[in-house]
Amino acid sequence: MTGSIQKSESLYQRALKNIPGGVNSPVRAFKSVGGTPVFMKSAKGAYLYDADGNQYIDYISSWGPMILGHCHEEVVSAIQRKANESISFGAPTELEISMADLITDMAPGIDMVRLVNSGTEACMSAVRLARAFTGRNKILKFEGCYHGHADAFLVKAGSGVATLNIQAVPGVTAGVAMDTLTLPYNDLAAVKELLKNHPEDIAAIIIEPVAGNMGCILPEPGFIEGLRSLCTEYGIVYIFDEVMTGFRLAKGGAQEYLNVEADLVTYGKVIGGGMPIGAFGGKKAIMEHIAPLGNVYQAGTLSGNPIAVIAGYTTLSILNNNPSVYTDLENRCKALKAGLENALTEKGITHTVNQAGSMISVHFGAHKVMDLQTASQCDIAFFNRFFHHMLKQGIYLPPSAYESWFLNHALSNADIDKTIEAIHKL
Repeated sequence: MTGSIQKSESLYQRALKNIPGGVNSPVRAFKSVGGTPVFMKSAKGAYLYDADGNQYIDYISSWGPMILGHCHEEVVSAIQRKANESISFGAPTELEISMADLITDMAPGIDMVRLVNSGTEACMSAVRLARAFTGRNKILKFEGCYHGHADAFLVKAGSGVATLNIQAVPGVTAGVAMDTLTLPYNDLAAVKELLKNHPEDIAAIIIEPVAGNMGCILPEPGFIEGLRSLCTEYGIVYIFDEVMTGFRLAKGGAQEYLNVEADLVTYGKVIGGGMPIGAFGGKKAIMEHIAPLGNVYQAGTLSGNPIAVIAGYTTLSILNNNPSVYTDLENRCKALKAGLENALTEKGITHTVNQAGSMISVHFGAHKVMDLQTASQCDIAFFNRFFHHMLKQGIYLPPSAYESWFLNHALSNADIDKTIEAIHKL
């Protein structure tokens, strides 16, 4: 049970004066769930500590990258050592080569990779590359999938846009919106029909292969495979947005987890070990069109920043050398799912729990949750009550019904037991 959040309340009032909404990323504002956002001061292992000294079991893991737990000794030590050399060069380093070698070794179907500074930048660049490669303008995305805040991706996006109930984003031009086609996630028949009507217009299909921005949503059997076949048939670049799933669901990400190869893959989160970074990579025939090898321009002064790269390289190396981490995480996540289902059933609370690897989400509805529409039909008001109850019990969940939870390897069986016990106190 947590105590007062008086310091968080004071900090929030200060933040409101000079930061829009008091936060630097919208979902942090607690607007959907209500109440005052909790300001964090430190973290260690599976736990967060707020400005008032309260401890929380962390089920966000900084939205995915802290897969090994907070302040992992090897990662922190590597950052400290690298910082003594320089925090930025603006010139190439051997470490960038090592990072690219590691990513292409771990992930199937990745021949070449370009490091960038965020998942948004990675997705934006991948789509630009796909358009140049195909000579086409339109892209197809799926309702509820969030690929960052670039203009083209904010049409029927999930995550924060869904959380804040923003139906149309001001500042996105009609022309950009017209080049972004959207369909319901898991509706392969709708994709087939669309491609019949636009057989030579679509440059790319971009998808979260396991969605994490409308809760954790798994692809129906045959959906991801069907998209692969259609992209091959129509000459469309198939892009996996693995900003969340990359190196989290498996060593090879969702491509390995689902046994389907994409043409391009975007990364973020885990590949920075908590530091800001992103990457996109894929088939050499496509990637060789990127400048300076080709004419598709993409650049970034801090791309390959040594501090971000060493954090990610160390994290990926640990995962690559210890594949049991994935087994452990999935087993704990399955135990959490079983415990959640049993506790909520005993309380008579209607629910659906979705889980893939170390990603999981709870939806308060009896129906199957398989796309944005079915996620939106759940009892959001009850989720908000659930969130605040768990927060008071020292369990830190995503402050939105439209976000996946992420487990980290520092999480213990005792932590899971405490989480289930908190539900019994609802």
